[in-house]
Amino acid sequence: MVINYHNNFIKDSKRLTAQQKEKLTERLKLFGQDEFNPILNNHSLNGKYLGHRSINVTGDIRAIFKKENSNVIFVSLGSHSNLYS
Repeated sequence: MVINYHNNFIKDSKRLTAQQKEKLTERLKLFGQDEFNPILNNHSLNGKYLGHRSINVTGDIRAIFKKENSNVIFVSLGSHSNLYS
């Protein structure tokens, strides 16, 4: 699996606290090992993110990605309320 990051995702990640960045790194590493690990709560999305999936980074922070064949691109990162409003 090849994992890439959209510029918006990178920009969003810079806004995280040090603790949240550490958790993001941990969850992305886990995603690379097993994208359907129950801790990640990997699930498909509807609405404006139809065709995308989401994983939990923290209790409120989500990482949204799109998978095409063996390529994954993380496109957005933020709190549940900011992403899905």
